Amino acid sequence: MKKLKEQLTTRNITKIGATAAIYFVLTLANSALSFGDVQFRISEILNLLAFINPIYGIGVVIGCFLANLTSPLGLLDPIFGTFATLLAVICISKTRKLQMAMPRKLFIATLWPTIFSGPIVGFMLFWVLELPFFISTMWVSLGQFVVVTLAGYPIFRILHKNKALIEILKK
Repeated sequence: MKKLKEQLTTRNITKIGATAAIYFVLTLANSALSFGDVQFRISEILNLLAFINPIYGIGVVIGCFLANLTSPLGLLDPIFGTFATLLAVICISKTRKLQMAMPRKLFIATLWPTIFSGPIVGFMLFWVLELPFFISTMWVSLGQFVVVTLAGYPIFRILHKNKALIEILKK
C-alpha cells in the first residue's frame, strides 16, 4: 500500500487523468469506428504509453472504461473491453523490461492489444450481437493490429528518438 501511495503524486494523478481524458475523447470522436463488430479505435495507440511509463496504463484503462460506458453494446463492453485493455497495458509495461533492443521490445509490446482484445472483445461481440466468434475475433484483432502495430509502432519509434521527450514522459 505504501508503494501505491508513493506513486500517487500530483504529477502522476495528472498524467492518469490527462491520459484517460484523451483516450475518452479520441474514442468518442471516432465512435463510428470505435464500437461494433469492426473496430479501428485510434485511442488504442495510447496503450503504448505504458511502454514508456506504466502510470499511463492506469489512465488508458480508466479512459477505456469511461468510453465503453457509452457503448451501444451495453454494460458488457466496459467489463470485457476494459479487462482486455488492462491485460494489454500490464504486458506492455512488462515488455519494456525485456533484455533486447528497443525496436524489438516495442514491436512485441504493440502485439499485446491484438492478442488480448481480439478474443476477449470478439467473445463479447459473439455473446451480445450473436456474431460468429471466429469472425468477430478476426475483425477486432485486425483493427487492433492496424491501429496499434501498423500505425502506433512507427509513431512510437519516432517518439523514442526524441530523448528529451521520452525523459519528460518518464518522469
